[in-house]
Amino acid sequence: MPPQHGAWAMLLLPFLAALTVTGPHPLHLPLLGAALAGYPLSYFGLQAVKTGRIRRVRPHLVGYGLATVALGTPVLVARPATLAYAPIFVALAAVNAGYARRRRDRAFVNDLAFVAQCGLLGLVVATVAEVPWTNVAGVTVVALGYLVGTVVHVKTMIRERDSVRYRWVSWTYHAVVAVAAALWAPVPVAVVFAVLLARAVLLAGRRVAPMRVGLVETACALLVLAAVAL
Repeated sequence: MPPQHGAWAMLLLPFLAALTVTGPHPLHLPLLGAALAGYPLSYFGLQAVKTGRIRRVRPHLVGYGLATVALGTPVLVARPATLAYAPIFVALAAVNAGYARRRRDRAFVNDLAFVAQCGLLGLVVATVAEVPWTNVAGVTVVALGYLVGTVVHVKTMIRERDSVRYRWVSWTYHAVVAVAAALWAPVPVAVVFAVLLARAVLLAGRRVAPMRVGLVETACALLVLAAVAL
């Protein structure tokens, strides 16, 4: 399995947030399975691009590739409209591949490309349920607002812990989003983004084990999902 444990929460949050609007549909189950298989397929594919050693990850590519196709095919057959998202996913995957090729897979823009793919998954949830994607636009924006913030915040805790610039970027971003939520979002969402701003200010630069950082961000993702559900 990919060692990037936080990616699973990033993948699931937009999906589950969209479900709070559309309600469950039988096709959501294979869609979720395809997404859960597609992420490690993408991860090991990018590892092959990065290292040039396809043989090392070939079993992973075959196994996860077959699982993704098997689970995704019923969704595509039943809802061919979901193919409209394919060009966007391909373009974002190309961004990831470009950064992997240059061995810059930790770059901020590369992370944003992955976040955008997770957000698109929320729109696919709506299309699969035959609900207009505009119906889930609000909860998707909330989920993306959190995910972009967590990318910046985690960098201030680990890779860019000593960077004053990254701290100010994180604080400014979280402050702007918190103000926007206070002005336009429902009260539960506004409260959660105020909490996220506080955690960004209080924890930036502290020496905290990566696992604890991940646990905190998982708890924050659950708070965002609860606020959306309310």
